[in-house]
Amino acid sequence: MKNVLIVSGHPNLEGDSVANKAMVEAFARLEGYTVDRLDLLYPDYKIDVAAEQAKLVDADVIVLQYPVFWYGMPALLQKWMEDVFAHGFSHGSQGKALVGKKLVLSMTIGAPEEAYGEGAAVHVEDLLVPAKGACALTGMEFSGCEYTFGVSYASRVDDAARKAIADAGRNQAARVAKLIEEL
Repeated sequence: MKNVLIVSGHPNLEGDSVANKAMVEAFARLEGYTVDRLDLLYPDYKIDVAAEQAKLVDADVIVLQYPVFWYGMPALLQKWMEDVFAHGFSHGSQGKALVGKKLVLSMTIGAPEEAYGEGAAVHVEDLLVPAKGACALTGMEFSGCEYTFGVSYASRVDDAARKAIADAGRNQAARVAKLIEEL
């Protein structure tokens, strides 16, 4: 069985998330999955680097779960990466702790799919560049990405819309789990 670490990078999962919250709840029910909720662990952005590095060392598969904010990951997740993926741990001549680990991205995107389609300034593939670069630097294997469009605040107009967004989140979690199972 694979040891899967889900790193939830939403900065306020309880307060203003529907799809990401549904995904995290779904992941928490899966055997072999550990959910690392950065919003609960580090609301002050003071990362316990040693604890987070230990979790990464134990993991076979690392999933970064986050909403896309301004074409990238939220500041809390970015800070986590900046602190935890330290020279000498994840990269550099002595930094081999992540070599061979599989990295999966799981993103929610508020905009509709058309916003990233033909003629758009940014395509979904462009959002993968930082993760692919991190993999190249650390020796991790980029193992795929799952994403869901159209889950913005503006879409949550009533209970039915919120339910549809939560269902989309659970569906994405199932796709991520299937991807991991096939690794």
